[in-house]
Amino acid sequence: MKLLSVNIGRLRPNARTDGPNGLSGIDKRPVEGLVEVRDPGPKGVGGSGLSGDAVGDLRHHGGSDQAVYAFAREDLDDWERELGGRKLANGVFGENFTTQGLDVSGALIGERWRVGADLVLEVTSGRIPCRTFAEHVREQGWVRRFTQRGVTGAYLRVIEPGAVRAGDPVEIVHRPDHEITAALQFRASTTERTLLPSLLAAGDALHSEALRKAREYAAQQG
Repeated sequence: MKLLSVNIGRLRPNARTDGPNGLSGIDKRPVEGLVEVRDPGPKGVGGSGLSGDAVGDLRHHGGSDQAVYAFAREDLDDWERELGGRKLANGVFGENFTTQGLDVSGALIGERWRVGADLVLEVTSGRIPCRTFAEHVREQGWVRRFTQRGVTGAYLRVIEPGAVRAGDPVEIVHRPDHEITAALQFRASTTERTLLPSLLAAGDALHSEALRKAREYAAQQG
């Protein structure tokens, strides 16, 4: 398992973003050399966990629970086939890390990865597609198609900061004792809300917003 590329975004125009001045950092591209990764701070204040990576809309993106977004190269390859052979470069889905040999969407909430020598990350949730993503990809019905497939990639928080580069190994150093994956969390939050109470098994490792919604739904259902 390895980090195939590290992808950084600069602010660029996006017609459907809610970011200031119509700018978004979703257009991420591979970079050479070491990139520092650290906890960016709370959502709304902190942006990306990667040094030099821009976030246009701090209300909906970035922050500690979404410090890093990872997506598997194998899943990009599947999308290439589904999209009729369209070439999808690493970073095209707005992911910071494009991985190889790792089941990112099947990762457990609270699962921890060591990337390179020092960086340790923890899976917090799947990625819910938005209109900014749809505008960037420019495929018909993109939000619906991405949601139906349910291969979401994973958001991660920083447990131990470190510097990484393309080619670094990725090692799973902890697996929690439950069955809540990033993909299951995504389904519970979108198409199968009756699954929300099951997310509570992941505890505080879950993205704080997802945990709050799961608790609220469970309380409403008695």
